[in-house]
Amino acid sequence: MPNIKSAKKRVLITKKKNARNRADRSRVNNAIKAFNKAIDTANIEEAERLLPITVSIIDKGVTAGIMHKNAAANKKSAISKRLSDIKSGKVTVVVKKDNKTIAAEKARAAKEAREAARAEFRAKQLEKEAEKVEQKKKKAVKEKAEEKPAKAEKPVKEKAPKKTTKKAEEKPVEAPVEEAPKAE
Repeated sequence: MPNIKSAKKRVLITKKKNARNRADRSRVNNAIKAFNKAIDTANIEEAERLLPITVSIIDKGVTAGIMHKNAAANKKSAISKRLSDIKSGKVTVVVKKDNKTIAAEKARAAKEAREAARAEFRAKQLEKEAEKVEQKKKKAVKEKAEEKPAKAEKPVKEKAPKKTTKKAEEKPVEAPVEEAPKAE
């Protein structure tokens, strides 16, 4: 720890400058990474949009003093050349896949295969159930056809006439009365 007042002040100023330089350096690196990611994912339109932004951020890094002007020129040249080579067809983009992406694709493919197998199994079950229902219907139709002649062979019982009571016989039936038409 410094004891002199000016040394203490110098430590504080160095800390501030170090933080500012780290932020500027990080901004430059993130801009370059974003540009490279756009190219790696074969998103050429996005890379074209990011090129002038990235160049501007690199130039700001030179102005801030975190990067030498020649190093900045090399970086700008490299990213511009990479984009122009891809656009002209000199270089083809091979989409990079990390292990996490590959594992996710395998899992997705396995899930789709399981769902297809389940759907096929359900379809077979529905077919079997439909066949069983058809067989039951045919069996029921055959049973009904066999039962109909059996019913016809049975003698039909005649119903006895209804007994009438004396009260019903004694009531006189009144004839309806006709009304004369009215003249208008």
